[in-house]
Amino acid sequence: MTLDENNMNVTIIGVAGGTGSGKSTLVKRLQEAFAGDAVATLCHDYYYKSFPNLTYEERCKLNYDHPQAFDTDMMVEHIKALKSGVAIEHPVYSFVEHNRTDEKVPVKPSKVIIVDGILIFENKELRDLMDIKVFVDTDADIRLSRRILRDVQERGRSMESVITQYTTTVKPMHEEFVEPSKKYADVIIPEGGFNSVAVSMLIENIKSLINRE
Repeated sequence: MTLDENNMNVTIIGVAGGTGSGKSTLVKRLQEAFAGDAVATLCHDYYYKSFPNLTYEERCKLNYDHPQAFDTDMMVEHIKALKSGVAIEHPVYSFVEHNRTDEKVPVKPSKVIIVDGILIFENKELRDLMDIKVFVDTDADIRLSRRILRDVQERGRSMESVITQYTTTVKPMHEEFVEPSKKYADVIIPEGGFNSVAVSMLIENIKSLINRE
């Protein structure tokens, strides 16, 4: 099989949307639906830049919802490698320490690659790699409540710090970068993985794309 032929048989699905919108639930539903096709998943959050020279207090003050917070170039190169049949090792980011760890996770080439993140449609080179772009559209109040629960329960944050971050960076960056990127979506799904009807239709659409000649 030639490189071009291999590339044509790889389907890349982008799942974007605001924080707490239901992206992770949708990704899980897609992983379950295409398990037989050896699904690979790459989250934009893996590619947060490392700031080893900053103190923990300084790292806490960084804007993690701006496009420049991510090493998107590395993610693009990793996706291209996977499309070419080359395995990669993605970085691991600690949301507790606000920094990359020394760990790396190997990912093998797969027929289906799911890419998710709040800002994956903001970068043209990244979104041009995607065959299907899905935007998860969820009410802001619901997204905020989900973020509070996640960050407090899973990341050891205080409620006050979560709300402060939301009002100072998350909400403004959503309005400036995330919401405008919705125009690039092929499919918009309210409530993401919780919308069973829309998810079923999306899965059938993806199956047709995978099985195309």
